[in-house]
Order: sequence, then C-alpha cells, then structure tokens
Amino acid sequence: MNWNNWIRQSHRWLSIAFTVAVIINIVAMVLQQQAVWIGLLALFPLILMLLSGLYLFALPYLSPRRIAKGSTSAS
Repeated sequence: MNWNNWIRQSHRWLSIAFTVAVIINIVAMVLQQQAVWIGLLALFPLILMLLSGLYLFALPYLSPRRIAKGSTSAS
C-alpha cells in the first residue's frame, strides 16, 4: 500500500474513532459525568483528521500530473 492510500485509510479510521468519542461525550453529558478527559477524548482524533484531511485536500493540486496537464492547456 502506498503512502497516499495509507493516509486515506487512516483518515477513515480516525473519523470512526472521532464519532465514537463524540458519542461517549454525549452519553457522559446525559449521565452528568463531568470529567475533563472525556471532553478531550474527541480532540486527539480530530487534530489528526485535520492534518490528514488537509493533506488529502491539497493532494490533487500538488500532483505532478495536474501540474503537467495545466501547463499544456495554458499554451
């Protein structure tokens, strides 16, 4: 598996982890369990998703194929 596919797959798994963390946070709020670590539980996968999402967003613009294609159409 190449680097881009690894980033894409980890982004998908991080989104599942983030969803589970948000559900845990909602359940803790309903049960009125006040703990700081529960609130911060969703922050770790969210930061990693931000980084991997920005990479995946910029990937089509930074690929050599797109640069070469864009330069031939400009002339």
